[in-house]
Amino acid sequence: MEHLTIPEDRVGLELDEFLCLIYPFANKGFLRTQVREAAVLVDGAPAKPGHHLREGEVVSVCFTEADLPRRPVAPGEAVEILHEDASVLVANKPAGLAVEPERWHRDAGCLSGALLQDAVERSDLEGDTMLRFRPRLVHRIDKDTSGALLVAKNLEAERALRAAFDSGGIRKEYLALVEGESPLTDGEWDEINAAIGPDPRKLGRMLVDEQEGKSSCTRIKVEQRFEGYTLMRCQPVTGRTHQIRVHLSWAGFPLMVDTLYGRRGELLLSEIKRNYRPKRGVSERPLMDRLTLHAHSIAWIDPLDGETPCRAEAPLPPDFSRLLKQLSRVRPPREWRS
Repeated sequence: MEHLTIPEDRVGLELDEFLCLIYPFANKGFLRTQVREAAVLVDGAPAKPGHHLREGEVVSVCFTEADLPRRPVAPGEAVEILHEDASVLVANKPAGLAVEPERWHRDAGCLSGALLQDAVERSDLEGDTMLRFRPRLVHRIDKDTSGALLVAKNLEAERALRAAFDSGGIRKEYLALVEGESPLTDGEWDEINAAIGPDPRKLGRMLVDEQEGKSSCTRIKVEQRFEGYTLMRCQPVTGRTHQIRVHLSWAGFPLMVDTLYGRRGELLLSEIKRNYRPKRGVSERPLMDRLTLHAHSIAWIDPLDGETPCRAEAPLPPDFSRLLKQLSRVRPPREWRS
């Protein structure tokens, strides 16, 4: 059994929050269960997960490291942090990295694993025996989507940001490369209003369902034009699963690369460059083999003071930038071609 005396700087923390800092790789649900089953005691007596700790109280932990669930795995490379302050950070999630451990790929790296590992390493450098903060995911983006993801650093920030998401107080902007030439006037925003619900024919797929679906709204405008394709700027007003992908596909402009709502899983140069012939004996490598969708920016109000506007922007990753440059060369807008 391990006995932990509450220091002055942890006074007022809820018991389960304190345990999260002591056991960073254990999920909160597991720790709350241990408290409810009296595997964690406060001054020798059972307590509730929400018990506010007082200075000098002793927390006794009866479970061992062997009882802990499998920890989330950090990817091989560090994840870039775009913004950080006392209450939040914004991570630049690379495409292909899941936000949380995947059910059937528990040994694969994920963003939550990377953030936890970074927090542990920071605490080790400062000589702390517990985390200074534990990263808290407040929203998700698809595995094959790149870009900005907002993370709370404490319980107060998590609650404030979740409330802001629910009330529409957080603005996200995505860049989506789609098939087709949008008829929208340059510089003007339009809206796609169409209810979204699960597709009963395919698990994990969503569709527009005006009868049973949840109301959904995405604002869109043209960012850049090409012959046959359009780079759209999208603002999801609501937060439904796959919302941007579903809305754009339903409107007749699916992502250029999207196996679920589009028509291809990769894009080859030979598909967009006229008279292109790959070198003999050399297999053509795809220009893009993941979703042509990027979480470009996110804006929020500082949870500490409730007033200061904050914003973080994720630059386009190299694969997306290369694709846009190639399109500019081989598929310029019709009115620009000689």
